[in-house]
Amino acid sequence: MELTHSDLTWRKSSLSSAEGQNCVEVAVLPGGGQVVRDSKDPGGPMLKFTPGEWATFISGVRNGDFA
Repeated sequence: MELTHSDLTWRKSSLSSAEGQNCVEVAVLPGGGQVVRDSKDPGGPMLKFTPGEWATFISGVRNGDFA
């Protein structure tokens, strides 16, 4: 089954600006994993992460690997 944007519950970082510019939104996939989309293009493409890929990504963010 192909998921659509409306099938998912999206959330933004609490650190996002009130205007919502330059934000990404994240949703949890049924069965695990995450998807990310650009808040300025909510109907656009979604980047999918497996649970392992998401854990590695979050670890890298917390460790400053992408700065």
